[in-house]
Amino acid sequence: MSWSRIDQVNDSACQRAPRHEMSKKEQLYGLIRANPFISQQEMAQALGLSRSAVAGHVASLIRERRLVGRAYVLPRESSVLCVGAANLDRKLRTTEPLRMGTSNPATAAETFGGVARNIAENLARLGTPCALLTALGDDSAGQALRAHARECGIDMTGTPVLPGVATGTYTAVLDAGGEMAVALADMGLYEQLTPAFLASRQAQRSAASFVIADLNLPHDTVALLLDEARRDGIPLAIVAVSQPKMARLPRDLAGLRLLILNRGELEARAGRPLPTEAAVRDACRAVRAEGAQDVIVTCGAAGVYYTAAHMAAGDTADNTAVTKTAAKAMDDLHWLPAHDVDVVDVTGAGDAFSAAVCWTLAQGGTDLAEACARGLRAAALTVQSPHTVSPALTAELFSAPLLNDKD
Repeated sequence: MSWSRIDQVNDSACQRAPRHEMSKKEQLYGLIRANPFISQQEMAQALGLSRSAVAGHVASLIRERRLVGRAYVLPRESSVLCVGAANLDRKLRTTEPLRMGTSNPATAAETFGGVARNIAENLARLGTPCALLTALGDDSAGQALRAHARECGIDMTGTPVLPGVATGTYTAVLDAGGEMAVALADMGLYEQLTPAFLASRQAQRSAASFVIADLNLPHDTVALLLDEARRDGIPLAIVAVSQPKMARLPRDLAGLRLLILNRGELEARAGRPLPTEAAVRDACRAVRAEGAQDVIVTCGAAGVYYTAAHMAAGDTADNTAVTKTAAKAMDDLHWLPAHDVDVVDVTGAGDAFSAAVCWTLAQGGTDLAEACARGLRAAALTVQSPHTVSPALTAELFSAPLLNDKD
């Protein structure tokens, strides 16, 4: 089914704005605000107008700059755009030490998840306008995900519902200590997020001042986002999701502001084990040589490596001389330890870290050390909560003393 046909199916379920005593043009504007992808035929039927009358009102709104071109894009403040997965997460946690090959007593819970969706909710809790482009199934889980996004203030305009397809699911098995033992993902519907899909959502994407993509997206879609970042200069961060899906990351990373991945995912990219810090440093340098501006390597409860801005030997910001030894130091990998806190559930900690890092960069920050420090605080808050996204997360967290850090 083409994206235009899917949009027609989705348009049929649009919410109609109250019409009371407003003029027909204002009523039409209300319909567009409720669903910027509504068709002119839908508006004509909702308002009892001819198609030509609807077209006249749309043209008038465009002249008034209340609409800005095709797809009825409304002017709005710049936002962070997250592109990738939005799932129903199922978490099973054993009540006793996990024993493989046999039945284990456990507790079960369902929540909303997906890397891109989790990052978007964290950003919304930090007070940043954000939008989420994903795909939802034609089921109750998809409806619940959209409703929850609306409650959180996440703009999902342009996210399609795929008829006859189930919403993505992620099932994590946690041991009694809250650490993940294994996870299973049913995310085939994200193969529908093709370059053609992104092209059909160009109007909705045009407001983004920072883009975050997860690697649930197909390879060609990630390549398109990199091409656009190079062309348009809009910062792009890519967040890895698993070792197998590292194959979706193109070799040419020119235009990439930041790559966030864990050590195992970096090993998959490098094609070899990385047992030492020196090996991690060399692999990060290779990624930067492929075009990425910066790299962050997360190491679970231990902490994170991050790259530093570097200069060629003989150059500094003020053009004074610098030795080759000093230049090499500028290129060194840096380490920040994680906070030692009591863990309730690790699910979502990595996404909270990524969100806080990208939030710092989207605010105009350039200090990756500060961004990572904020990310580690957000992750520490998240692991102390049973929720995938901590409801206690706010921007004020980054200026307040850290609670519950162990001695």
